[in-house]
Amino acid sequence: MNETVLLSNVGSTAVITLNRPEKLNAWDTPMREALAEMLGEVNASSEFRSVVITGSGDRAFSAGQDLDETMHFSSGHEGQNWFLTWRDFYDSIRNLDKPCIAALNGVAAGSAFQFAMLTDIRVGHANSHMGQPEINSGIASVLGPLLMAPRIGLSRTIELTLTGRMMDGVECETIGLIQHLVDQGQVTDVALEIAEDLGRKAPVAMRLNRQRFREMTQPAFDEAFSSGMEIQKEAFASGEPQAAMKEFFEQRKKKKESS
Repeated sequence: MNETVLLSNVGSTAVITLNRPEKLNAWDTPMREALAEMLGEVNASSEFRSVVITGSGDRAFSAGQDLDETMHFSSGHEGQNWFLTWRDFYDSIRNLDKPCIAALNGVAAGSAFQFAMLTDIRVGHANSHMGQPEINSGIASVLGPLLMAPRIGLSRTIELTLTGRMMDGVECETIGLIQHLVDQGQVTDVALEIAEDLGRKAPVAMRLNRQRFREMTQPAFDEAFSSGMEIQKEAFASGEPQAAMKEFFEQRKKKKESS
């Protein structure tokens, strides 16, 4: 059993916990596959009317991609194939018929930031830092700009993508990326309250509303994955991502040794 993703329930709300706190809940391919499978099972179950997703511990919702996995890619084709695996992962949340709330207990970076943007409502606190830091790992951003632009505008999307700057929870609330900014200890409770409220609403109308939002964004989503295959192939063929990730781990090792 994959214990990096846990499922529990509070009433008719499914609570999914990303459970890799020693890695700041960063996901590798097996963890993403487990999460996608769990979302499919929750969606098919009549037991659940809504979903809350959160992270284990108090430091991170998820740090996004586990760089231990991608730093060892030796060719552009590996980067291309890796990018393709994300399609099913993002589809698993886009295809939900039930309302989905992100309880942002901590940082949501890179692909986790993107995943959080695909939830319906986000609850966080002042230290729920979010952003698109892929540029700092030599990885080209494809889906992040697509998701950010309609939510926060093109100008801010360009700035965040090119700088890799992380935003704190206050800024995220100001620009609409976090809808409910609460005290850290209240994040899960408020997310559950919202999920319970949405779970009481007409399920067919809820499903049709989510379906319509999906249809409205599908062409751009398809184009991003079509273009992204060649983009990631070129990025990883250059060796830049691997070199940046290697440097990241070397610097982290030096900090640990000096502390």
